[in-house]
Amino acid sequence: MSAVTDAVRVTPSGGRIGQSIRDSLVVAKRNLIRMIRIPEVVIFGLIQPIMFVVLFSYVFGGSMDIGGSTSPEVYREFLMAGIFAQTVTFATAGAGAGIAEDMHKGLVDRFRSLPMARGAVLTGRTLADLVQTALTLLVLAVVALLVGWRTHTSAGEVLGAFGLLLLTGYAFTWIGAVIGLSVRTPEAATSGGLVWLFPVTFVSNAFVDSSNMTPWLRHIADWNPFSATVQACRELFGNPGVSTSDAWPMQHAVWASLIYSVLIIAVFRTLAVRKYRSAAA
Repeated sequence: MSAVTDAVRVTPSGGRIGQSIRDSLVVAKRNLIRMIRIPEVVIFGLIQPIMFVVLFSYVFGGSMDIGGSTSPEVYREFLMAGIFAQTVTFATAGAGAGIAEDMHKGLVDRFRSLPMARGAVLTGRTLADLVQTALTLLVLAVVALLVGWRTHTSAGEVLGAFGLLLLTGYAFTWIGAVIGLSVRTPEAATSGGLVWLFPVTFVSNAFVDSSNMTPWLRHIADWNPFSATVQACRELFGNPGVSTSDAWPMQHAVWASLIYSVLIIAVFRTLAVRKYRSAAA
């Protein structure tokens, strides 16, 4: 009898939840080791947000009206919450491509022969992407400080803002997981993960004050989940650009960001695990 068959007969301690957690951590470790062995993936992931910081800060810094001020310094502080949020959501494309690559290489067939929780493959992948996102945010925060970004609140509020960013990024990686499981190639997953992100991130309050938009576009921007996270971070950082909109997500941005993220995780994790199970059936 093979070792795999023998392993199937073993009942892990801790029940199904304990097994799922252990399996997810094992898969996450596998993906983190892979990232370390291919450092260019992390490096190129850092270059794009750094370019956004520099280009937006110095190209548009003196032409944007933020609360009646066109000061480049004011715009840099206004901008950074949007750049941080854009960076964590753009991790969706990488998550989708990674899962599509694993599917394309037959990883599902290998894992389904093992006594492991079916959702662990996806959870482990998204956890590894979360670690990479946290590293990217750390480097990006250092670059932001170098170009003049500052916070004006307590350390707890600043950490809370970064926590919201990571939660939003984790939620969006589950959207990437669904995309990665729905296409045939990693290239298609990358394209599919980016094509919808551009309108989500640009029809928002990330780079411009939504009060300057036409009424119908401002309404969309104010109820955009991405905008809620950006607004929450500005409030927690003490940066300029606090919205005057009457929309509930703008008036209760922290709660709106939390609710949006939890709902996205609940819906898209369910869809992703269901697609994974059907693919492995």
